[in-house]
Amino acid sequence: MNVNKGARGTSFPAARDPMIYTVECSFADPICEAQWNDFYSLKKLPALISVSGFHTSQRFKALSAGCPAYLAIHSIDNLDVLQADEYRQKGGGNFARWQQHIIDWHRNLYDGLDRAPAIAEDEHLAVCAIGPEPLMEMGLRPCLMQAVGLENFPERRWLAKRVRADELGVHHLPKGVHLYAPMTAQLTNGREAAPLASR
Repeated sequence: MNVNKGARGTSFPAARDPMIYTVECSFADPICEAQWNDFYSLKKLPALISVSGFHTSQRFKALSAGCPAYLAIHSIDNLDVLQADEYRQKGGGNFARWQQHIIDWHRNLYDGLDRAPAIAEDEHLAVCAIGPEPLMEMGLRPCLMQAVGLENFPERRWLAKRVRADELGVHHLPKGVHLYAPMTAQLTNGREAAPLASR
């Protein structure tokens, strides 16, 4: 695979398609965290989904410990989308005035899925980086993603949908599994933001 180096020393694959682009972070200032979430869900996400080559975007909040608090998953055509002027002009790669409060920020490109799964309000997203078995133990059907650029870590991730079941909770998850609740509906190109009531 041909690899190019990014400005921050991270690796980029030669353009391939399609790809899943993930952005994870936590927010260090609880006083303005609600305002930041409004900015991200109502302004930044709709701006990104309008970028040529973006097909789906959805935000999540972690319900389990041991991972960044927020996760955004985007379906994009290829690496060129993230290197284009349109992406940067519409806020890609930064969080504007909120950047100073962003911590534990990670970005990755994955292949293996044509489109990210849409997680409904009555579902959770289960993610595991140690293998598909923990998700299978939960009765789920995992899908594999393989890292191909940016941080390249974790190297592999398995995703699965889970119907919300309060009796299972988040305290009895198999080791290595992180659970996320959707903060927005999955946006598609040309569609307005649709924050969920649970946000």
